[in-house]
Amino acid sequence: MASTLVQIRVDEDLKNEAASIYERLGLDLPTAIRVFLKKSVEESGIPFSLKVEKKVSLEEGKKAFRKLQKEAKKNGLQKMSLDEINAEIHAYRESR
Repeated sequence: MASTLVQIRVDEDLKNEAASIYERLGLDLPTAIRVFLKKSVEESGIPFSLKVEKKVSLEEGKKAFRKLQKEAKKNGLQKMSLDEINAEIHAYRESR
């Protein structure tokens, strides 16, 4: 199989950020691009996403939790049981 050179221009910061993510996944940038192209052909479209889990600090988590508590109180939902919460989540997912 003959190979061909593909050149693209991208913002340097974007390239460096993407390369850093791929390295954490055990891939170099050219290999990651080849994987993407091969899977695109197999799937006849954009095939998948590879993600590195975003780390959230304890302080960010606490802040988000406090925000959720305020919203629940504002909407009269702070006394819902875990079963009620799960039922709401299930109903929401089913409606999508």
